[in-house]
Amino acid sequence: MTVAAFMDFALYDPEFGYYARADQRSGRAGDFFTSVDVGPLFGELLEIQLAEMSAILNSKFHVPNFSLVEAGAGNGRLSADILRAARARDPRFYDAIQLHLVEASAGARAAQRATLGDVAERLTSSDASLPCSFDGVLIANELLDALPVHQVVMREEGLRETYVVSQRRSVLDTPERHGARASASDSLEPLRGAGAEQQRRVWGPGAVRDGRAPRDVKNDDGLTIIEGPPSTPMLAEYLARLGAELQPGWRAEINLRAVEWIRDAARRLRRGFIILIDYGHEARELFSPTHATGTLTTYSAHRSVGSESAAATPAWLQSPGEQDITSHVDFTSVRAAAEEEGLQTLGFLDQTYFLLGLLGEGRAGRFEDDKQRRALKTLVMPGGLGSTHKILIFGKGVGTPALCGCSYKMRVT
Repeated sequence: MTVAAFMDFALYDPEFGYYARADQRSGRAGDFFTSVDVGPLFGELLEIQLAEMSAILNSKFHVPNFSLVEAGAGNGRLSADILRAARARDPRFYDAIQLHLVEASAGARAAQRATLGDVAERLTSSDASLPCSFDGVLIANELLDALPVHQVVMREEGLRETYVVSQRRSVLDTPERHGARASASDSLEPLRGAGAEQQRRVWGPGAVRDGRAPRDVKNDDGLTIIEGPPSTPMLAEYLARLGAELQPGWRAEINLRAVEWIRDAARRLRRGFIILIDYGHEARELFSPTHATGTLTTYSAHRSVGSESAAATPAWLQSPGEQDITSHVDFTSVRAAAEEEGLQTLGFLDQTYFLLGLLGEGRAGRFEDDKQRRALKTLVMPGGLGSTHKILIFGKGVGTPALCGCSYKMRVT
């Protein structure tokens, strides 16, 4: 199977998937830390931007009801923080909100009403899919980085793709031989007829070096990494569209799912905004010598192991379902796909500058206690969440309003 298919199973399988088996994976007791884990301040600041967007839709386009759609909502903590801030600051805005929580994990969905607690009255729907159509705002906080990716590597003979196979089956024992249906991107069909050397070349800069024989790479579950022809022409087309030229030995991840997701979201949004919050880069940096080993990374107990690890077995192949697997977002491709679907880019900036824009003109009041000041410092500090996380904002049918969160214009470090 492709790395994308492996990630899909390891993260989202209803029974064994990492996200399916717990309603919350982040925080001090979890495996990684997000802006929501800093405390309610992140949601309180986001509420300022959402209230402004609601006012624009209501006053200029006569949209009285405001759909707040959160994709990848988990147990609903971010939306709960936003709703409580709205209720305290602007009761009229609070009453206009129709909350839609979108989450793949059934366990997390089951925990949402309890998490929302005293603001659960605003919950309109909880589902695994986006609403069919809506007017308002769609928020995706650290969603795209967790979508399954294809992994490719450039060799002297051309572009290759990484596949995961079981030691217990022949590398040519494809799902089709067992009557199973598999998509082109998930099957082992591209390996039919591949030469022995092609079948056995595997992970790592040391796999083919100084004339040494290539090695099998396997984990305790008997899984092995091999290379084969790309599973779909869309991978080469993706790179060509960006003008990305991988050099021999470079490895990269291609997130076809992120492009599909933003296209689908753009079609469902009738009028309003989309706010993406994630870590990643423009394509010119992502597909460059700086990230020549790829960006596929695992998180477990607040320890991360990236693609630059010298371990014989890639970390992401180990312990499927027991750790988070993530890769950096290609914001260039996401933005291009969104604009092709009729969205207009309104802002792209570091989280630091987005939050400072929201704090302008005393919108959030004064931070008088140490806890709030520490939380704000964590959210905006360069080198941490403030600069690693980017905010990408789109509009549809709303013109080009001067949003308070974009006061610092297009500013990305």
